Amino acid sequence: MAEKDISEKILESYNDVFADIVNVLLFNGDQVIDPSDLTDQAPRSAYKADGKLREVERDVAKRWRNGNIRIACIGLENQTASDPYMSLRVIGYDGMEYRAQLNSGKECYPVVTLVLYFGTEKHWDAPRSLHETFDILERLKPFVQDYKINLFEIAYLEPEQIDLFKSDFRIVADYFYQKRVIGDYNPRPDKIEHVDAVLGLLRVMTNDYRFEEVMNEIEEGESVSMCEVLDKIEAKGAAKAIENMAIEMLKMNLPLEVIEKVSKLSEGEIRALAAKIGVTVNEG
Repeated sequence: MAEKDISEKILESYNDVFADIVNVLLFNGDQVIDPSDLTDQAPRSAYKADGKLREVERDVAKRWRNGNIRIACIGLENQTASDPYMSLRVIGYDGMEYRAQLNSGKECYPVVTLVLYFGTEKHWDAPRSLHETFDILERLKPFVQDYKINLFEIAYLEPEQIDLFKSDFRIVADYFYQKRVIGDYNPRPDKIEHVDAVLGLLRVMTNDYRFEEVMNEIEEGESVSMCEVLDKIEAKGAAKAIENMAIEMLKMNLPLEVIEKVSKLSEGEIRALAAKIGVTVNEG
């Protein structure tokens, strides 16, 4: 599985985050699902086509139980761009789950899939149902079962709805909302519970590798907020700018003393940069 695919699923795999997403998006923040009522559902289902066994894989799926009673299987699918065939994909995921239930010989239960769209440039502009996907003859349409996707545009949620989230997903939703509305991000002081998972999700959804760089610097168990994360990103950016300036001065063959004075780097740091780019230090 690609690293991107893994990173975008980790945060939602935590029961507290998964339950929070469903409680807010489906139940308006009411605590209908308790994290302890969730168990992992195998995201992969197999089917046979052209004589070969193939697999369909969801992003994240969990069973919702009340004691020994299975209430539903709930799946989450992440999208950064509109997909014109999303309804076909969802009906495939749901259908394979129903098929697995039939094959198990046990009780059957409903399947619900939520599509989480993280786009900030525009609303979802692809079909949201089977009927919208096809050009169907009007006389045939009454006999074609429609299948609508449960689409939630995270960057377009209202602030009041974002405030309903209790888990780290509030940080994620707030990030995408602010990026859409003001083009920038002013973080809340909330501490991040699942640091690596939040930063990993932001990295793959924004393609901004600075989140990954900071993630690698944070020690396991260290408590940080997005304020502190952005401070670290800013500090790394400033350090990189100073390093680039020193490299340019080395290429210009400026004296070591001058480079030290302007860049505030130590002699050892400057010599290391010179060795890195293969130039000789001007001893002055």
